[in-house]
Amino acid sequence: MSDDVFLAGVSMTAFGKRPDDSVKSLTAEAVAEALTDAGATVADIEAAWFSNTRQPMLEGQNTVRGQIALRPLGLTGVPVVNVENACASGSTALLQAVHWLRAGAGDIALVVGVEKMVFPDRPDRVAAAFAGGTDIHDRAGVLDYIRAMGGDAPEDGRSLFMDLYAAQARAHMARFGSTQLDLAQLAAKNHTAAQHNPRSQYRTPMTAEQVLADKPIVFPFTRAMCAPVSDGAAAAVVCSARGLKRLGGEARAVRIRGCVLAGAGARDARDFDNHIGRRAALAAYEQAGVAPQDIDLAEVHDATSYAELQQIENLGLAEPGTVGARAAAGDFALGGRTPVNPSGGLVAKGHPVGATGLAQLFELTTQLRGEAGARQVGDARIAVAENGGGFLGVEEAATVVTVLEGRAA
Repeated sequence: MSDDVFLAGVSMTAFGKRPDDSVKSLTAEAVAEALTDAGATVADIEAAWFSNTRQPMLEGQNTVRGQIALRPLGLTGVPVVNVENACASGSTALLQAVHWLRAGAGDIALVVGVEKMVFPDRPDRVAAAFAGGTDIHDRAGVLDYIRAMGGDAPEDGRSLFMDLYAAQARAHMARFGSTQLDLAQLAAKNHTAAQHNPRSQYRTPMTAEQVLADKPIVFPFTRAMCAPVSDGAAAAVVCSARGLKRLGGEARAVRIRGCVLAGAGARDARDFDNHIGRRAALAAYEQAGVAPQDIDLAEVHDATSYAELQQIENLGLAEPGTVGARAAAGDFALGGRTPVNPSGGLVAKGHPVGATGLAQLFELTTQLRGEAGARQVGDARIAVAENGGGFLGVEEAATVVTVLEGRAA
């Protein structure tokens, strides 16, 4: 049995505020496109994984969410696994499908991530959903961490995660000399790339000066440096070599060379070398048999622009303290040495939590196929995605790093 696993079909809906859509309608849209892209039908699917985090708190659909959303599409009688792993849910769902395929349990699986997050009439529930990404029984510990890292006390009306990221950004500034301008350059790069992504929530190019002049959120962040609240879905048809042959999609398939899930460690808050993202990246590179210098492009989880800076370092794409200068030189922009977030990233493309990890893989697959149009990265062969979620102790509670290889590699 071959251990090779492939992305045969991928999809991503337009992200944004979609008041007329539901979890079911977003699921239907993403699944239909992924099946078409793979040349598959519902009858080909032998198992499914469904990523969602918000529906229980915002709508009250506490269990069997995947079974309920997929049933109207005719997907019945096959195992459906519901996955919740904070913002890393989508990529965690993919990892479970990969393990299922490598175990020989089947040959063709469906992975879906969907989130309906925009509910203007339910602000308290939306805020509680974000707060639930930390240990709700240790609120004092979370606040102590924010203060210890140089952050301010959180204010009502914004996500607690903005304060967590802001505190981390300030600590990085103190340690490595990074600046608010460094973050603005990364945000501007992503907003500018997003003009070429028709599925992105925001598509307005920005300069670093415009990013800095945007509405302040919490220092060092302005609004343009923070991911918006979004609705959307993404999906993938994942196959073994045998399943891929059955679908006849070898020419456009993308190989999953490595996929690793890491959990929060117990490191010192300023021990950047052992950050969860770094540990996940090293393990994924080892599994894939690649090194940072082999990476042609990356999609990273920039819930804030500081997170992008941090993950560029964790992935080994730049030495700590050099990201700002490298960004100013254009190394991470389209046409640069290693483009990062050519999709626009979370800050521009949007961040419907359960769909985010799969949306990253949609972008990378599109790039590795050479189908990204005006945002195409030249000669893309090897790509990496970093998708983190939640907060526990001093870092994300879960992080998945996935390495993909185009068929021409």
